[in-house]
Amino acid sequence: MQQTRNQQHTTAPPEPPRALLRRHGLRCTPSRLRILALLGACDHHLSTGEACAHLASAGEAIHPTTVYRTLETLTAVGLAHAVPGPGATRYGLTGEPHHHTVCRRCGRVTALGSDHLREAVGRIEELTGLRPDASGSLLVYGRCARCTAEA
Repeated sequence: MQQTRNQQHTTAPPEPPRALLRRHGLRCTPSRLRILALLGACDHHLSTGEACAHLASAGEAIHPTTVYRTLETLTAVGLAHAVPGPGATRYGLTGEPHHHTVCRRCGRVTALGSDHLREAVGRIEELTGLRPDASGSLLVYGRCARCTAEA
């Protein structure tokens, strides 16, 4: 579950999960630490069910309600962000501004660095007057390569 160079969004070494939680005023519970580490290690955004499956396969089963509440808490303080489906909402770590591709068939969400779409975002701003903020994200929907190959 390594991030590819294209999908990495930070230039500095990632901050350890304990430090991130403390900086955002959260207690360092085992569930929060495991889920935050999982989001940091995964190369794509995860639904609650996918996070549960990853944790269970690593021998760290956490009740789905706890996973959901933890993801919501991490999102509320800005450590994670939620990307609506189709299907389940998927979560990823918040880092430098980035955009997302969303597969309409399987729901997979992948991060796309903002530098790749800088010109498009500038044009959207010209056309609409909307000035995206740091948390703003374009959602590009279509079919991922895996689903296109299966069709």
